[in-house]
Amino acid sequence: MSAGIEPLPRIELHLHLDCSLSYKVVARINPAISEAQYRNTFVAPRKCSSLVEFLTHSPHGFRLMQSKAQLRLVVEDLFEQLAADGVIYAEIRFAPLLHLEQGLKPEEVVEAVDEAVKDCILRTGIEARLILCTLRHYTTAQSLETAELVSNFRGSRVVALDIAGDEAGYLLAPHKPAFDYAHEHGLYITAHAGEAAGPSSVWETLRDLCPMRIGHGIRSAEDPELLAVLRDKGIHLEVCPSSNVQTSVCGALRDHPVDQLYKAGVSLGINTDTRTITDTTLEREYRELSRAFGWGREQFLRCNQEALRAAFLPEGSKRELQRKITAASQS
Repeated sequence: MSAGIEPLPRIELHLHLDCSLSYKVVARINPAISEAQYRNTFVAPRKCSSLVEFLTHSPHGFRLMQSKAQLRLVVEDLFEQLAADGVIYAEIRFAPLLHLEQGLKPEEVVEAVDEAVKDCILRTGIEARLILCTLRHYTTAQSLETAELVSNFRGSRVVALDIAGDEAGYLLAPHKPAFDYAHEHGLYITAHAGEAAGPSSVWETLRDLCPMRIGHGIRSAEDPELLAVLRDKGIHLEVCPSSNVQTSVCGALRDHPVDQLYKAGVSLGINTDTRTITDTTLEREYRELSRAFGWGREQFLRCNQEALRAAFLPEGSKRELQRKITAASQS
């Protein structure tokens, strides 16, 4: 990576906790899993047939996150990865209802992750917040339960509600009550859209869920009118380039619309999505974008500033992080 890119402090807003386990923590939780098994199961092929195939690799992670101790180990492991990757602020998302197989209650799951994140913030100096995910295949009741957890943990590191999963295979309508609840209770909202499905998915999500940000959202590039709406309303896109290539949304990185979106003036940031399944880091994402599109310090600085602007943080906290970015960009 060029010297002009590497020193910049990084902001990551789209990061799935249960899809970002290093082999070190996997082996600690279950020593019977060899590194070869990890590479063959936790990590997906560089090119999957679809998002659906990609998602078949996610259960390997959350099945090792079924106790408070396991949840803490995974959080601590992720913060080690963030520190090595130059991240100064991360929003970490997970679906609490995936972690109940050994008897934990949803509230206990969230509390365990929140406490671990709090301790890691104090130890590492990396700021972080948590986003709770409902999933496309969940029932209306499960989505409402997830939204209520966000509200119940107000004042902790938990700040927002998200919906993830197979957007092409499941309807959005059953989840609208949960997002109505989130709006009624003043919660931050982001939502996966415009990944496996086209611009209509983004239009529907904007209309029915009214999110502040869109997870992925890259299919918006296919609709000039939608691009104008995103730009004019300041809707931030949490772009995950390598993940999109891996799920066959794009043929190759050079075909990815991120450069088009950037030049169209749409607010966007660069993210890993799933550090394990995609086998990536922000350093790799930046390096590959630099090779594909000639991006350098100017583009990455703007992306990090836009991500910070869109972060689910109080303005005072944003100013402190902005000072770090500004100081590094002037060095």
